[in-house]
Amino acid sequence: MPKFLQKRWHGYHTVWAFALVLLLVIFLSFYNTILGLVGLLLAVTGGYAMLKTEMKFRRELVDYIGDLSFRIQRVEGEAVSVLPFGIVLYSEDRTLEWHNQFVVNMFPNQTLVGVSLQELFPQLVVALQESQEKKEHKEKMPKEIRLEISHEDKFYGATVIPDERLIYLDEITELAVLRQRYEDERLALGIIMLDNIDEASQGMDDQQRTALIAKVTSEITDWAREFNVYLRRLSSDRYLMMLNHRSLEALENSRFLILDEVREMTADLKVPLTLSVGLAFGSDDITELGQLAQSSLDMALGRGGDQAAVKAGQRLSFYGGKSNAVEKRTRVRARVISHALRDLMQESDKVIIMGHKLPDMDVIGAAIGVLKAAQMYKVEAYIVLEGLNPSISRIMEEVRKDEALMSRFVSTEQAMQMMTEHTLLVVVDTHKASMTMEPRLVHRASRIVVMDHHRRGEEFINDAVLIYLEPYASSTCELVTEVLQYIHERVSLTPVEATALLAGITVDTKHFALHTGSRTFEAAGFLRRHGADTMMIQRVLKEDLTEFIAKAEIVKHARMVYDHIAIAVSKNGEPMPQLLIAQVADMLLNMTDVQASFVISERTDGKIGISARSMGKMNVQMIMERLGGGGHLTNAAVQLDTTPEKAEEKLMEVLADIEAKEGLFE
Repeated sequence: MPKFLQKRWHGYHTVWAFALVLLLVIFLSFYNTILGLVGLLLAVTGGYAMLKTEMKFRRELVDYIGDLSFRIQRVEGEAVSVLPFGIVLYSEDRTLEWHNQFVVNMFPNQTLVGVSLQELFPQLVVALQESQEKKEHKEKMPKEIRLEISHEDKFYGATVIPDERLIYLDEITELAVLRQRYEDERLALGIIMLDNIDEASQGMDDQQRTALIAKVTSEITDWAREFNVYLRRLSSDRYLMMLNHRSLEALENSRFLILDEVREMTADLKVPLTLSVGLAFGSDDITELGQLAQSSLDMALGRGGDQAAVKAGQRLSFYGGKSNAVEKRTRVRARVISHALRDLMQESDKVIIMGHKLPDMDVIGAAIGVLKAAQMYKVEAYIVLEGLNPSISRIMEEVRKDEALMSRFVSTEQAMQMMTEHTLLVVVDTHKASMTMEPRLVHRASRIVVMDHHRRGEEFINDAVLIYLEPYASSTCELVTEVLQYIHERVSLTPVEATALLAGITVDTKHFALHTGSRTFEAAGFLRRHGADTMMIQRVLKEDLTEFIAKAEIVKHARMVYDHIAIAVSKNGEPMPQLLIAQVADMLLNMTDVQASFVISERTDGKIGISARSMGKMNVQMIMERLGGGGHLTNAAVQLDTTPEKAEEKLMEVLADIEAKEGLFE
């Protein structure tokens, strides 16, 4: 019997009564001895009967408790065995020690005791290993680990208690199926645009143009029907798409083949017709979804068109983009931009011009051109320049000869001090805040203008008041030169200013060999007429013999992969400037049968740089984006915190994946 029952004073009322009787018998014996003896006999008899009764109660209580415990244990065992959820106990070496009937039903005809958890629940073992690693690193560990696992065609919610080596399993198949159905049926919105219908139909009469649009519309309609997409034509060159997540996944798995089909179908035209697609998924607000779809379309168009951009939550994916951006035949946009830029400058107290880190010739030339535009309207303007690098050292020597121009160059700290809420910041040759010479200036500026020729990336200065981003352009200097022609009636450039702009175009076009259009030569002709010195350009672009030997050493170790791709990796511990890495990639592109080149080398800042170049049949921008970089269809790069060998491994993995899914070349 439990001690609390044995020691209960309040339960001994008969004992206290017997003690009182004995006390009364003693008092009675003082008055009458015979009556006292009789009373004593009766008291002893009553006490004996009371003792026997108490002992019998205790025996019956013990028997009752024992029987009740047995029944409870039996019912408990049966209840645990038939519980509608699983219970698993495992040992320190992660093998099963005990489980209930629920787990047996999961693995019929199989003896489970002694079987490794790795064999039965591999997903659980991964979670346990992560928990063990946290414990070894003395990190805070959760008391419970919750995750979802699958077995055959069923889903289970698992709760692991590592300290007790205990696992609870609850079937959630119905919930998982319902959740999957909800995800599959969530709405996605998209917009399709014929991004170069004007250029493709140039010279056609109305009947031919209508027939072309009808032909393309029929192809798009068949494609939409195949993937269960509701398609609604909004205008002659724009369509609205409504689809669910399941259809969106099917489209992504197909890599948006409609892009290639439409381009190939119109290949007989002088300029093949291309599509741009913007899709958005992940928001329950249909208004926000529409805005994201338009933003995705703007992203696809900003990258040159002929591609699809899919915004799904935080993920932004691109598909297609195998053709170069089509050069616009008219300068209407250049004129509109120039007038808007003029108004912004006149409304500002000063203009600060800034390019990307490690500025190149295109940055210096474009910045000098924008500076000239501000000076024509007598607006105070400055160019931000922090440090020099070999790519601009010679042109800066020429700039120093012009004291008035040189006085317009300031450091990043000086620019920060000059910045006010009425200052206009013009960012040239990049559209990413993180890549600018001083990102703090971007965050501090209240009004920003972006002028760039690179394909638009995921990161973008979205709050810019004016954006002039044209991927078809050879360089930012070309864009700035066109703006200068419309921003003022009488443009007067000094020889150094004109030469700097022409040098930027020359470098980015590889001496007018790549990325050139008719407007590129028109811009070059305008600069030449205003005093651009071609001999000065030759002087500032001359190569150093030591640098040429260093580049030749890397080229010597180049190898060919996939028949037309050259890859060169420099030795670890021999850092090279980013400019030289890019120049080696350009050199490799000049070799026979080389359609694309990749050069991997350690940079002077300790990072590993990969410069990628292409003749146009391979989109190196998408390859670099997969590694975390970006750029242009034929000119891209990335910086990695790794070693040259591991960088090469990552590059080869990406190339292999693209080759397997869609092919590296058009």
